[in-house]
Amino acid sequence: MDNSKGRVIAFIGTGLMGGPMARNLLKAGFTLRVWNRSVEKAQALVADGAVLASSPADAAKGADVVITMLSDGKAVGDVLFDSGVAEALEKGAVVIDSSSIVPPIARDHADRLKALGIGHIDAPVSGGVVGASAGTLAIMAGGDEALVSSLSDVFAAMGRLTYVGPSGAGQLCKLANQQIVAITIGAVAEAMMLVEAGGASREGFRNAIRGGFAESRILELHGERMVKRDFVPGGPSKFQLKDLNGVLATAKDLSLDLPLTQTITEEFADFVGDGGADIDHSGILLYLEKLNKREH
Repeated sequence: MDNSKGRVIAFIGTGLMGGPMARNLLKAGFTLRVWNRSVEKAQALVADGAVLASSPADAAKGADVVITMLSDGKAVGDVLFDSGVAEALEKGAVVIDSSSIVPPIARDHADRLKALGIGHIDAPVSGGVVGASAGTLAIMAGGDEALVSSLSDVFAAMGRLTYVGPSGAGQLCKLANQQIVAITIGAVAEAMMLVEAGGASREGFRNAIRGGFAESRILELHGERMVKRDFVPGGPSKFQLKDLNGVLATAKDLSLDLPLTQTITEEFADFVGDGGADIDHSGILLYLEKLNKREH
């Protein structure tokens, strides 16, 4: 497969993350066919030059590359194997799955596609809606290294590519990323509560420690959301919980005990169960405030 912009890409799942990723591929000059379960989210890309497909299989027919950005492993499997995408693809085509799913499912999809002569790369991303819109996502790619390299121009339109190992390795690294994100969000939220309870300013605290050892993108972006109490989802808590459950399932398979991850998972489970599913994951602050009965 050459590296020209002449290749046809099918983008399946153009929601919160997929929409801006698809838009950046259009800006880079790729031919793009799009499909989304809620058709209006795919329709919104037509003005940018995308072709609206009537089904996943319609999007995939004749495509050189299919990119999926869906909610979980079941959704990806349904699209690939039950909705006709795999059957619609010609041998030599490649599926890039940017969804966050558990490694065993990614490896299973790779094996099933390989039997059909279709390549597979698990390439989940980190950076949220901000990174997706800016084209600065951190992309963790697992699969055949030469195949990943041959698609460098596709990845470059969406963010910064890092090859992390064989099939499933991309998903494993994404789980580890989400593990760090969740624990750090929890730490920032608890620190915000501590300083306020003691009489300090949350905003002043955040500004004071930026540039020190506690500096991070979480402190910068999610810390600001906590100060402003703006919890419109960039990353819904239900997806954070899904990923944390994936981390714990993987840890169990590897005979690892991860107490910090276990604790933050229980907190997100309680928060999601108490109505926080569609609130941004920085909204775990709301759960901790309720736990401490500190209302705003």
